[in-house]
Amino acid sequence: MSDIHVGHLTLSHFRSHRLGRMALDGRPVALFGPNGAGKTNILEAVSLLSPGRGLRRAGAEEMARRPERLGWKIRATLADGARIHEVATGAEPGQPRSLRIDGKPAPQLALADLTRIVWLVPAQDRLWIEGAEGRRRFLDRVTMSFVPAHGEAVLAHEKAMRERNRLLKDQVRDTMWYEAIEAQMAEAAARIVAYRREAVARLAAAQAGAETAFPAAELGVIEAEGSEGLDSADDFATAHAASRPRDMGAGRSLIGPHRSDLGAVYTAKGTDARHCSTGEQKALLISLILANARALKSETGAAPLVLLDEVAAHLDTARRAALFDEICALGGQAWMTGTGAELFAELGPRAQAFEIGEQNGISTITEARP
Repeated sequence: MSDIHVGHLTLSHFRSHRLGRMALDGRPVALFGPNGAGKTNILEAVSLLSPGRGLRRAGAEEMARRPERLGWKIRATLADGARIHEVATGAEPGQPRSLRIDGKPAPQLALADLTRIVWLVPAQDRLWIEGAEGRRRFLDRVTMSFVPAHGEAVLAHEKAMRERNRLLKDQVRDTMWYEAIEAQMAEAAARIVAYRREAVARLAAAQAGAETAFPAAELGVIEAEGSEGLDSADDFATAHAASRPRDMGAGRSLIGPHRSDLGAVYTAKGTDARHCSTGEQKALLISLILANARALKSETGAAPLVLLDEVAAHLDTARRAALFDEICALGGQAWMTGTGAELFAELGPRAQAFEIGEQNGISTITEARP
């Protein structure tokens, strides 16, 4: 299978872009320009070529260009050797996001059949020192890149849990009301736990023996109290039933994968990631994203699209050059942003460069010729 890349990208009334067009040849893409010009908006548009709400996790209404609010549309071609797929996604005012692939309506999960996308954004820089929710989201995004069905399991679990939580808050004590809902929660929970563990194992395998300038991390899924050792749907169903009195007192479900955490240790130093320096924490994140990409290429034969927002500014010259070398060795199309063209000097002709500017509140895109 050949590496898939975005061949053409058109943004219409998307964020700060009234109309933006890019023609791409498969090389890595360097986007440079001042803060606020619209670089990250382009990365967000590319991220919407995968299932889910994109790298900002925004609702459809938030993506429409202001003040017009006419709705928005993204059109892209995904090229895989001789095959080309046309993808169009967008939303009319007040409507949910729609998707068409090769001219036909399609569910978002169908995007995973075309390409996989991994990303790293500045909001993740505090991943190791903030709450568990962000780390779960990071782990789930990695897991979805390997197993797209993981997203469906997470949604199914959340839906059933909301129904159970309503019963708990209303102090409902009829066992029959709980059993059907808990069976749904338990089945989804068992899938989530299995998928997450599988993803962590794949990242570990991709880091082992890899030639990289970035530090390896030992990852582990940390289950909440009461959820330790639960594997099967029967395990979770039994635990939910036993926990009802405690959950009723709390007004919510206290057992399940919605309370899991992701632990990480800087392997070479044996130091927990949350105790590492800011630079070390960033390097660990980059290492995991690269491992994710290598694992996907090894398993599928095609490198994923890699989105790295403002990553170059936080690296010294040597490590920045090493990152670019690893991206080029991966062979896929990476999209990177930075404030100045000089941040991508080590890439040279190995990448396409575009200057992103702003005129009267409208983003502009200009290819930078060598």
